[in-house]
Order: sequence, then C-alpha cells, then structure tokens
Amino acid sequence: MPYKKDRYVYITDQRWFIRSLEIFPGALTWTILAAPVLLSIWQPILVAIFIIAFDLFWLVKSFRLSTALIRGYRRLHKSERVDWSIRLDWIRKPDEYLASAENKMKDLLKKNPKAKRGLWQPNQKAWKQHSKYVELSHEIDTLRDIKNRESAILHPDSLFNLVIMAVYNETQDIIEPSIKSLLEVDYPAKQLMLVVAYEERGPESTKQIARDMVEKYGPKFAYAAAIEHPDGIEGEVIGKGGNITFAGRKVTEDLLEQGVDPEHVIVTTFDSDHRAGRQYFTVLSYLYAMDPNRNRKSYQPVPMFYNNIWDVPAPMRIIATNNSFWLLMETMRPHRLRNFAAHAQSLRALLDTDFWSVSTPVEDGHQYWRSYFAFNGDHQVVPMYVPAYQDAVLAETYPKTFIAQYKQLRRWAYGISDFPYVVRNNIRNSNIPLHSKIAQTWRQIEGHISWSTTALIVTFVAWLPLFLNEEFRMRSELAHQLPILASYMMNIALVALIIMIAISMISLPPRPARYGHRRNIGMLLQWILLPVVSIAFSAMAAIDAQTRLMLGKYLAFQVTPKSRKK
Repeated sequence: MPYKKDRYVYITDQRWFIRSLEIFPGALTWTILAAPVLLSIWQPILVAIFIIAFDLFWLVKSFRLSTALIRGYRRLHKSERVDWSIRLDWIRKPDEYLASAENKMKDLLKKNPKAKRGLWQPNQKAWKQHSKYVELSHEIDTLRDIKNRESAILHPDSLFNLVIMAVYNETQDIIEPSIKSLLEVDYPAKQLMLVVAYEERGPESTKQIARDMVEKYGPKFAYAAAIEHPDGIEGEVIGKGGNITFAGRKVTEDLLEQGVDPEHVIVTTFDSDHRAGRQYFTVLSYLYAMDPNRNRKSYQPVPMFYNNIWDVPAPMRIIATNNSFWLLMETMRPHRLRNFAAHAQSLRALLDTDFWSVSTPVEDGHQYWRSYFAFNGDHQVVPMYVPAYQDAVLAETYPKTFIAQYKQLRRWAYGISDFPYVVRNNIRNSNIPLHSKIAQTWRQIEGHISWSTTALIVTFVAWLPLFLNEEFRMRSELAHQLPILASYMMNIALVALIIMIAISMISLPPRPARYGHRRNIGMLLQWILLPVVSIAFSAMAAIDAQTRLMLGKYLAFQVTPKSRKK
C-alpha cells in the first residue's frame, strides 16, 4: 500500500482526526433520533413528510429483502442437492466427464429436439427435459472451461483445508462434537488439518480438553496440533484475533518446513461451537480451485444458528433466525458481503496480510478491510451456499442468557469501529478508484446507522407530532391520520414477515424428542415479540456500541457463553 509523506497522510495520523471519525457514527445516530423529537415541536409537518417517505422506503425494501431471502434459500437448497464431490472429480477427469455429458445431451435432444425451448414446454415431462437440458448445458460449459484453463486450475488432490478452532473456556460437550463433525463431512480426512487454538489465560480444564481432543482425533487428520496463545504479547488486545493469528503463524512454520505451498492451503476459522455443513469443504475446495484470483478472495458460508435453536428462549430464537436470514439475504448482494464468524481465505493471502488483526475485538469483519486495502481494492467475499452451523446464545439462566445476547450483539455492532480505519486508508491509498472508496464507505456507515435507528423510527416517530405538538394535534387532521397511515404500511410489510416465518419453520432442524408438539406452536407465536426484540436487543446494542466509540470508552472482547441442554 503506498504511504506518501504528504499533508493528507499527516492529518490522518493526528489524534483529533481519528477521534472525529470515531465520534461521527454515534453523533449521526443521536442526531437522527433527536431530530424527529425536536421537529415535532417546531416543524411537525416535516416529521409527517419524513415518516411517510421513510415507511414507504422500508415497505419497498422489506419486499426486496424478502425476494432476496427466497432466492437465497432456494440457492442454498439447490446447492445442497448438488454432489460437489463429483464437481471436484470434474477437475480430475474433465475429458471423461465431458464426453459423457455430450452423449447425454445428444440422447436428450434425439428424444425431444424441443427440450432446449424454455417458455413453450407443453407439460411437466417436457419441463423436466428442459431442466435436464439446462443442467447438461451448464455441465458441458463448465467442463470445457476446465479444459481450456487447466493450467490455472488447482488439482483438488493437492489442496489442504486447515481449520483453526478458537477455544477459551468451553466444555468438552461443546468442543468435541465440533471436532467430530469435521470427520463426518464429504471430504477426505487426509486433506484436512486441525489446529485447536486455546488461551493461556483460559481455565486449565479447557487447556486439557484441547490437548486431549488433538491426541484422540489428531491421527485421523493430515495434521493436528493444540497451540497455546500466551498472554501479554505487545500490541495485542484480548480477543480471538490474537489467538488465531498466533496459531496461524505457528502452523505455517511447520507447513513451510514440510514444503507445503501456501497457495494450496485454505484456512477456515471456526469458533468452538461451529460445525461445518456436510459439503462445506468440497464446495470450498471447488470454488477455490476454479478461481484464478483465489488469493484475493474470502469465502463465506451461510451461518445458521441452529445447533441449539430448540433450546433457547424465544427472544434468542428470533435473533438467531434473523441473523441467519440476514446473512443469507446478503449473499444475494455479494458487493455488500463481509467476513462473518466462520470464513475462509488462502494461507497465501493470510501471509500477505499478516494473518488477522490482533488489535480489534471484531476480527472477522475487520479482516475484509485489511485485505481490501492490502490488495488495493482487489478483494471480494465469495458467497458459499453451504451452511456453517453455530449455537444460538444460551447461558445457565434466562437473565444470563439475555445479558449474553445483548453483549454479543453489541460486540458485532462495534464493527463500526472500523469506520476510522476505512476512511483513513481510503485517503492514504491512491490505487483504489474513488467511486469504489465512496461506495464502500457509504455501505459501511449506512448499514450501521440503519441498524441503530430503523426500529425506533418505525415504531415511535409517527406518534411524536400527535403527542408533542398540541396545535398540530388540535388543528391538523394529518396528526391523527399519520399513525394510521404508518400502521397501514407496516401491516402491508407483514407479508415480508410471513415469508420469513414460513422459511424459518421449514428450515428448522428436527425437533428434539424431549419437546412435544407445543414447541412448534411456540416457534410461531414467538414472532409477536419481534418489535420488542428489535428495539431492546438489536437497536439498543448498536446505539450502545456507537456511543461507547463516540465517548472513547472502547469495547473489550467478551466471550459469549456457550451451553447445551442434554
């Protein structure tokens, strides 16, 4: 990255400039929240115009997001039906598979020459033949592409998938199922590597579990190690980033000594509760092998907070489902997609970026920006339509669960702390086009401000002129019609909520035997809590995070407790 000693770079290093950027998001949120209150007293008609426009905007956006959710769910479901092991085999034997596919195409068109016609199929059988034609066409095109780019495509047998699993104070019933799940995937264990990264500051019981798990399951992997992250390393904040970075550096030393090419190692970071979907590594390996720009990509699975979804309280189920679906919707807008929780990157790219950040409590999202600027804007997050199963928040008691959930959302919302980093590096880096800098900065700030303000605006602002301005209330019919009009628009938006509820019900894992059918009813009725949950947990957590950054009360990393019902 170019670092020119000019006055602009000098300004970006000044403490007053950095603090101004830290203050800006929180100040903007509080201005947006305070403005309707003040304007309701002095200019209520402006508030009325604003809330009508705002509700119309969110009405349209809710349907757009619902469409993205349906498309994302269909693509996820479609991807799960694909045998990705066969796709990897295409790379090994493209000539054999190409000849077979071309013969199948000839037979299909011989039986039904009209199979290639899309909209004019007369019956269901003809539609199936057309679908088969589309599938074979895609297969033939892909196989021809493999043959044409054979030298640029990595052979799947030369790849290794390295999983770095960060642990801190978790018990064996959390850690062991996650490790066992790695041996239950559709991918050869001889090409899987495992590192359990544990903390010196963690309890002795967890340290022993990490060592025991590697001793028990390690021989089944191509490489396995338990690596302790020491306390007190200069420049590090307490958090996951320092732990996995230390482990990543240590394992890289071993792999380089063994002559392993870093470009042939794909590194996935998991938490102790993460479980890879059955085809996670086959999908990842296929996408990575086929991508000529693989060292400038991150690969993002779909997080599904479903491991213990039947066990957690209703508010946590709503939050877990919303978080899963939000990331699924974002896959339909890959230009907005960012690293989150479980994600993968090549070891070559990690060496180029010096692994993950050790100075932020939100290392996953920050890794996107570190890569984006390190590669002069030539970096993209690629959506993988395969799940990475995770735990919803559950502690020993309901009060502890609610507190833990709030702190988790606040830590995620503290990703706004990247805003100064983004602005400063946009100024410093002259190799990134201006339009890209503007778009990236806008998406970041817009997303976080929407997070902190939308639920409060939609819920309360339409009522403010009615209660805060007596003259407007007494003389204007609009004062009384405004809440009704806003309510009508929100009722229409309920269609989007119904779509989300329907997809949530059909995507749930099987109900545990310890629960009866009444639990299904609870899964439906829980959604009446959505407005309260959106404000009390999501919006307030985002406001809290932005306000702390604004006041210089920086947030430290806090481990989310993990618990399972037996």
